[in-house]
Amino acid sequence: MKKFKLGLMEKRNLKGYLYISPFLIGFLCFFLIPIVQAVVFSFSELKIVPTGYTTTFVGLDNYHRILFVDPDFVPILTNTIINTIVDIPAILIFSFFIAVVLNQRFIGRSFVRMVFFMPVILSAGVVIKMEMNDIMNQAMVQEASFMMGGEYFLNLLLQLRLPAGFIQYIVAVVNRIPLVIEASAIPILIFLAGLQSVPTDLYEAADVEGITGWERFWMITFPLVSPMILVNAVYIIIDSFTSYRNEMVVFIADNAWSRGGYGVSVAMSMLYFLAIALILGIIVGVFSKRVVYIK
Repeated sequence: MKKFKLGLMEKRNLKGYLYISPFLIGFLCFFLIPIVQAVVFSFSELKIVPTGYTTTFVGLDNYHRILFVDPDFVPILTNTIINTIVDIPAILIFSFFIAVVLNQRFIGRSFVRMVFFMPVILSAGVVIKMEMNDIMNQAMVQEASFMMGGEYFLNLLLQLRLPAGFIQYIVAVVNRIPLVIEASAIPILIFLAGLQSVPTDLYEAADVEGITGWERFWMITFPLVSPMILVNAVYIIIDSFTSYRNEMVVFIADNAWSRGGYGVSVAMSMLYFLAIALILGIIVGVFSKRVVYIK
């Protein structure tokens, strides 16, 4: 009887499936039924009754109302996507730069790392409520955004004769600096893990060959950290689209209990989910082919 043997690729694939098996089991046990139920609700009108709720099938009426009757859904969704597109490069560049700095050896490195991780701690539920109710904090953020994106800064960029599109992007990023810094905590940690996983013998061989630090960065560090760039891009997209500050998330929640009803809000969630999935598919499809993996 011939023994069944797995090749190297089959063993690696099996390890991958074993690694993601907890997620697959959790998805099938806890998420599949709610997702199917949400899809059913999106095609129904839901009413709360003393015994629970009742649903009436309305077909595509909820989706027609969202896309062609509601005057706010499409503009808010468009604005949310534009803000996310603005944030992705800014957060990636900022977090990668800070990770490179924090990967160096200097006195107080652990304390500085803790400082950049503080936004994650400050994102706890109680602190979020305090921040949302802090009128003075909101006023200071708005004033800072106005000062940084104001007339003097814009005139400086115009004097440099930069392209108009680039100037608009810089102004948009500057106005969102507090949000960029807050969203960079987890990406910084991911980049740090990627930087520390680069084999040191590659740097030693590069030093022997006499290449410059700039060449070493672009020929060794950046290519080998490219998987972390893709991971962070996916994380930033999901985190931005599901943030408590996200205008679309707040709009959908308001519709559930005040404006359109629960069925309409679930239909909005379905369209919102499809938009996120489409953006993630484009990002992963475009950048996955340019990622360099260490074998």
